[in-house]
Amino acid sequence: MVTTAADAWRVAASVHDPEVPVLTIEDLGILRDVREDAGRVTVTITPTYSGCPAMDTITQDLELAYSAAGYDRVDVVTVLAPAWTTDWMTPEGKRKLEAFGIAPPTGRGAVPAGPIRVALAVRCPRCGSLRTREVSRFGSTSCKALFECLGCLEPFDHFKVH
Repeated sequence: MVTTAADAWRVAASVHDPEVPVLTIEDLGILRDVREDAGRVTVTITPTYSGCPAMDTITQDLELAYSAAGYDRVDVVTVLAPAWTTDWMTPEGKRKLEAFGIAPPTGRGAVPAGPIRVALAVRCPRCGSLRTREVSRFGSTSCKALFECLGCLEPFDHFKVH
């Protein structure tokens, strides 16, 4: 089997996030590096949270994807530093979130020595209204907050800025 690093990257980039299945791990920005050497692949991923329960499933899905693609061996390495930030999400990933009914992160992640962050309004992914309010800091997963739209009265998840 002849492979290239680009082939190996495409296999990893096709794996979906089990908690937000419209996103690939590339869209989510947790795919950090892929190295291929004579059929052996090493994939580096960074969780959205240090205790993210999806990491075991993502690791298994990566192993299955590489096995199906004919790779003999895959090693999945999880790194915690630097910490994942929503700034690593792709524009395509943010577009997919909104089309799926999840408000994408607004603004940029915190910079330790940077300016003080100001909370931005969260736009309803259903009707586009900025008249929304946070109902709960945690939504269906730890990465998301539960919001309510005061325009269309529908609840929705907002992918929090990290």
